[in-house]
Amino acid sequence: MSDIKAVPADNYNGSPIIPTGDPMRDGLGAAAWAERKDVPDLTVHGKPKIVPMRLVEGWSIAKGDPDPRGLPVKAVDGAVAGTIVDCWVDRSEPQVRYYEVELANGGRRVLLPVPFVQWPNFGLWGCDHVRVKAITAAQFAGVPATKRDDQVTFLEEDKISAYFAGGHLYATPERSQPWI
Repeated sequence: MSDIKAVPADNYNGSPIIPTGDPMRDGLGAAAWAERKDVPDLTVHGKPKIVPMRLVEGWSIAKGDPDPRGLPVKAVDGAVAGTIVDCWVDRSEPQVRYYEVELANGGRRVLLPVPFVQWPNFGLWGCDHVRVKAITAAQFAGVPATKRDDQVTFLEEDKISAYFAGGHLYATPERSQPWI
């Protein structure tokens, strides 16, 4: 990142900065990311570590656990952003890291980090959707893309997670205002 798209709130050192661009994509504050290498994390066998479950033989959702594939994703504004079409798994630590979401407004696919997902009625296993409180349905179109549809790089992971994290502060105007 070469240019900081922000201005100081006041005229003194250490003053908070006010974003002048798109703070969720410009890497400011809660949406900041590290400039990591733009290569995938690898297993001890040299294969990409985080990949879609559809490409990994022998992987499945455990019997009795809810399978999110096919569920709509409702955003903070209550609108449906898209549908979960696959789970991206970590081959080194057997767990789901991302949900692959096909967007409702155009079919583009984006990765949704699992920690940003809420399961309504989780204990009942009767979920008919998942919820994301970080961003609006329209903002799903701005989720940083991956270069490939079969792996994710360190840098892409940071930018994707930062985008969703930034949404908690920047997704709606009232979120960035004082609470007092």
